[in-house]
Amino acid sequence: MKKYIAERKLLFSLKGEPERNEFVIRISEPYQVEQSMVDFPIGEGLAGCSIDMVGLPDKEHDLYGVDSVQALNLATNLEPLLERLQRKYDLYWLSGDPYFESEEV
Repeated sequence: MKKYIAERKLLFSLKGEPERNEFVIRISEPYQVEQSMVDFPIGEGLAGCSIDMVGLPDKEHDLYGVDSVQALNLATNLEPLLERLQRKYDLYWLSGDPYFESEEV
């Protein structure tokens, strides 16, 4: 069972749709990666963190680092992941404010 060490709650809607639903992003504690867990060659000390998204069809992502500090750093930098999700969904804080500020001038 994964142990989660951080989470963020947000709202999403499909692009152009008014209905908003809550989802939760959870970050697991770093774990040691073994060769049998991945399909690429690894070095000693490789660590990973899982990012689980409860309430979204895009469920889980694992990020890897040369050690647990880098894995955790990569996992807590949610912006690249949320920017990819923004292609399909509109994202909002629980207050209803847009997660990303509009780029329109």
